Amino acid sequence: MKLRVLAALALSSSLSGCFLWSSDPGPKPSPLPVFKQTGELREQWTASLPEIGDSLLSPTLSGGSVYAAARKGQLARFDAAGREVWRVKTAPRLSGGVASDGNVVVVTSSDGELLVYEADKGSLRWKTTVGGEVLASPLIAEDMVVVRIGDNQLAAYGVSDGKRRWVYQRAQASLALRAPVGLARSGDVLFAGFPGGKLLALSLASGVQRWEATIAQPKGSNEIERMADVVGDPLVRGDQVCVAAFQGRVACVDRSNGSLRWARDFSSASGIAADAGSLYFADAGDTLYALDLASGASQWKQDKLAYRRLTRPVLVGDKLAVADVQGYVHVIEARSGEFVASRRVDSSGVRALMQTLPNDGMAVQAIDGDLYALSLRKQ
Repeated sequence: MKLRVLAALALSSSLSGCFLWSSDPGPKPSPLPVFKQTGELREQWTASLPEIGDSLLSPTLSGGSVYAAARKGQLARFDAAGREVWRVKTAPRLSGGVASDGNVVVVTSSDGELLVYEADKGSLRWKTTVGGEVLASPLIAEDMVVVRIGDNQLAAYGVSDGKRRWVYQRAQASLALRAPVGLARSGDVLFAGFPGGKLLALSLASGVQRWEATIAQPKGSNEIERMADVVGDPLVRGDQVCVAAFQGRVACVDRSNGSLRWARDFSSASGIAADAGSLYFADAGDTLYALDLASGASQWKQDKLAYRRLTRPVLVGDKLAVADVQGYVHVIEARSGEFVASRRVDSSGVRALMQTLPNDGMAVQAIDGDLYALSLRKQ
């Protein structure tokens, strides 16, 4: 199981400055589940972009438009009908993004550039060098762009002028997952996960730490076994903040002080989704789970997509959607874990996080770069 995750995500070593890959492809993906489809995934439109490859780029939705990028330096905006509004050339190799608040669009490069574009025309507003690779999508809030640099640093830049507002830095981990670890905001507080199973709350205005919570304790006989990195985006639901850790736990803590509400021993490599009552995730073997948001009690599990290298789940109305490495999108009942619909959108596979669209829709970007807008309809 561990080797499968390493092959899918890779590891970055700050000690050696190189990437470690497993040559073992891991367990064979389970066959497609056989079920009576009660829903249908329909293609609303498609658009062509160059490949995203092994980058961690994902499309985003803002103001009714979908923004998507390609690894070798393209950024595009599409309207709700899939018409291309603009397309621009960016830095030669993109690594993180896309983020937008409807006014600007933000991407980052593997050379450590942060690039901010005007959302209406696609013109470059400013760019700056942040001093390291940014893998996760930036957060735009309160006239600032906040980025995670490497695995140990956060920095905020002014949206209007690109000037650095603050920097927060921790000791660098000797080994960290090369996986997108996003940010979340609630009011004037920023939440961020770090290697070693840590979740932090910081002042959005100043970057000053408010509290630190331990989600998972590293354990094992070597550095790989001791990795317990927080993955995905923290999720704020009511007075809780919830996260998942690779080789660690899924947990929710008190939003005000970081005290633990509940925790379950699961390893996730992709992160979590949540609605008003449940928390959803795929474990490291791609079994899907639903837990009670208030207590962590088990609600259901679905193991018929095992080892299909699932994306992080997204909620589509009252359904749950995931995509897999063979290019299939699967829709599941959020309340029961039963299958609703399945459709192959692209033979190159899907690694990018899907985005929810209005009217039970979703945007899916394949590894080869092609972008699809799907809608879910009853049979």
